[in-house]
Amino acid sequence: MSNGNVNHPKKGSQIAVEPIKAMKDIKAIKKLLSDKPRDLCLFTLGINTNLRAIDLLNIKVGLVASLEPGDEFTLKERKTCKARRITINRAVHETIQGLFKVTAYESGDYLFRSQRGAVLTVPSLSRLVKMWCKMIHLKGNYASHTLRKTWGYHQRVSFNVGIPELMVCFNHSSQRQTLDYLCIQPEEIKNVYLNEL
Repeated sequence: MSNGNVNHPKKGSQIAVEPIKAMKDIKAIKKLLSDKPRDLCLFTLGINTNLRAIDLLNIKVGLVASLEPGDEFTLKERKTCKARRITINRAVHETIQGLFKVTAYESGDYLFRSQRGAVLTVPSLSRLVKMWCKMIHLKGNYASHTLRKTWGYHQRVSFNVGIPELMVCFNHSSQRQTLDYLCIQPEEIKNVYLNEL
């Protein structure tokens, strides 16, 4: 039963959220968040890793406080219970350090806290992502999963990472699943038909 809410999927179905496909939109969100260190760090870390929202929100300060670009940390994924190694890049490092400059933390604190000091929740992150996208007038369906999808989409489209590598990163069982997940299957199929012989 959908209760009349178009954002509530029918039992057994799901609502697909989209990646942020245009680099200009990513830059616009970063600019929008430039005076909000927690949100900028959350967005930047989210689009620069393939972490699920629950794992992103469960990062503790001690895991990342002393890392430099190229260093990695390991966390146990909530969904799969597998250890995931995450390498941080320069953008992630800079936003983490920017957050540390304005927020007092203990090593065991969650990196992303609410204004009341509790760890952020996945629904809270979804509301933030929707709000950021709305504020830059981005049309589409966006939520917390958008961050992970954005990472994958740009690994494929902007950096030409192969589908087999992305299958491993996402722990998918087929190339089709990865293409569908990244919302690029229709684009790539259309481009095949546009090739001229």
